[in-house]
Amino acid sequence: MNHQPIDVSTRISPELSAIIERLTNDLDAEEPLSLEAVRTWVGHMLPSAFSESERMHHFDLDESLPDELEALIQEYGAHALAIEFVQHEASEALSQVIETVASDDIYEDIPLTLAGVRQAVLSGVASALAGNGAIEEEEENTLLEELDGLIARFGELALAENFVRFE
Repeated sequence: MNHQPIDVSTRISPELSAIIERLTNDLDAEEPLSLEAVRTWVGHMLPSAFSESERMHHFDLDESLPDELEALIQEYGAHALAIEFVQHEASEALSQVIETVASDDIYEDIPLTLAGVRQAVLSGVASALAGNGAIEEEEENTLLEELDGLIARFGELALAENFVRFE
């Protein structure tokens, strides 16, 4: 299966993202979870009377979970990896690091990917931010672990700015 970078923030509702993440974490499957498998699980989660009424009348004004899944399956295929559609935001500390790497000329040679931000952390950007009081020292210690988790899920080439938390 090919890894395709997907801007999930415009493709999936927070509700469906949370369901996919929960299913991925709760199921001990040998194969990665596909959109088709999520569609099956969502179908089982809804009461049968609700599912039938939903199919016939579409009584809610917002797009329903089954409709949202159908649209994703039509666009990306039933076998697309569901985990790629999970929304994820970086911690405040990692968001600060990403914004610093993106805006500070010192880091202009570092690509703004997760791997590039990891390289910047190893080069001392987090220590400098902790020294300036922009992030806590305790947060500095967890940045590599957080980055490694994001890299494992989304790949080294995922654009880091897609994970920035805006508050």
